[in-house]
Amino acid sequence: MLVIPGGYGKDTCDGYSRRELLQIGGTSLMGLSLPALLRSEKAHANEEARYGGPGFGKAKHVILVYLQGGPSHLDLWDPKTDVPDNVKSVFNPIDTVLPGVQFTELLPKLSKEIHRSTLLRAVSYTPNGLFNHTAAIYQMMTGYTADKVSPSGQLEPPSPKDFPNYGCHIIKAKPPEVPMLPYVMMPRPLQESGVIGKGGTAGFMGKAYDPYTLYPTGDDLDMAKMDRIRVDDLQLRPEVPQDRLARRAQLRDTVNASLNELDRAVSKYALDEYYDKALSLVLSGKAREAFNLEAESAETRDKYGRNTFGQSCLLARRLIEAGTRVVQVNWPKVANSDNHSWDVHTGLSKRMKDQSAPLLDAGLSGLLADLDERGLLSETLVLAVGEFGRSPKRGVSTSGNGNSDDGRDHWPYCYTGLIAGTGVKRGFVYGKSDQTGSAPVENPVHPIELLATIYHSVGMNPRKTIYNHLNQPREMVNADAVMGILS
Repeated sequence: MLVIPGGYGKDTCDGYSRRELLQIGGTSLMGLSLPALLRSEKAHANEEARYGGPGFGKAKHVILVYLQGGPSHLDLWDPKTDVPDNVKSVFNPIDTVLPGVQFTELLPKLSKEIHRSTLLRAVSYTPNGLFNHTAAIYQMMTGYTADKVSPSGQLEPPSPKDFPNYGCHIIKAKPPEVPMLPYVMMPRPLQESGVIGKGGTAGFMGKAYDPYTLYPTGDDLDMAKMDRIRVDDLQLRPEVPQDRLARRAQLRDTVNASLNELDRAVSKYALDEYYDKALSLVLSGKAREAFNLEAESAETRDKYGRNTFGQSCLLARRLIEAGTRVVQVNWPKVANSDNHSWDVHTGLSKRMKDQSAPLLDAGLSGLLADLDERGLLSETLVLAVGEFGRSPKRGVSTSGNGNSDDGRDHWPYCYTGLIAGTGVKRGFVYGKSDQTGSAPVENPVHPIELLATIYHSVGMNPRKTIYNHLNQPREMVNADAVMGILS
């Protein structure tokens, strides 16, 4: 069929352009008449209307705790006992509050809070070039594979042609109901080596839907960097009092009322809408107060952990409590590095025990308990997951990286995640890994199905048609929600 793209409703009274009529006319040559096409469009609309099911539309907020680097499931929350020494974790298994479910000794606090969530034992995908962090991150965040990946696994920088991050879809369809930042990413943008922001922007949707990104000063190992958060763009300049700024807004409205031609020329850009939202955000002061971690008690801050990850989790709770729709907490340390990174090709036993696992244990357990005790878990979806797990056998290469006897390589075939909150079953284990944690034996879950579950939970059809930068139709994500974990 010949397709000549055209704008909607520009030329004809029924809403179709002449170019689109050329396309419609061509369909009859392929056996599809105009009535059939219209019936198909109606069926699609009906599908949108009837989409639903357990857990649909229950979540008002989403928190993604993104464990970048690929945590070792065997050394955290899926330990195996009757296995060869080079598979068995060096850490001892411990019982959790769920009968028959064990973690390792690295997660004593989380083992007592797991009843608030569903444990995903078999997150899995076949790599097809996604053995590298950067490509796997892009898939995890957008639901699509990247167009260009170098042999080293590095992606090109973010592009206006990129598929949007999941949170950008959400805030476009469901903006906050109060003057509040719609989407916040912290404590840093998505980054892998020298590539910053790939998979973390609105891409072809437009910069208006990009997340508000924190980037406090200090390197990745600075555990106190969240104490130096700056949100200068959310506060008034000292010389401009609030009533003066409000008068300026009124004056602007008066001037604009006499500029009808200009208004019509820029109407499609919704400038008034953006201006009003920004003004409301600054005047309300709600966002600035949400970032004030000093307002929390010392006991609460200690509960989350006095470190970058723990305080980011605490700030995530404060933000959604204030009305933010989506918060993404990125693991503070990028992969391809040592010290606090989950990318444990070497030094696994010391790095996980002394560095990364204690941060995760306190931060994630604190977040789940705090949300639940405040009644916020009943309206918030929380997902904690990495881009892949680690190889069952220590000291082997699965991605071309070198690995010591005390290290595990990348492993996307089977790993563990955690999901909790509104509509999600509590105290539930979904899926099962095999004897060595190498492959799923029950209910595998693809990462893009987790994105579909997020969309479903906030009341969006995951397969809704969107249009990319070339005006080509694509599904928001080519997957369905994991209904087995919803109630």
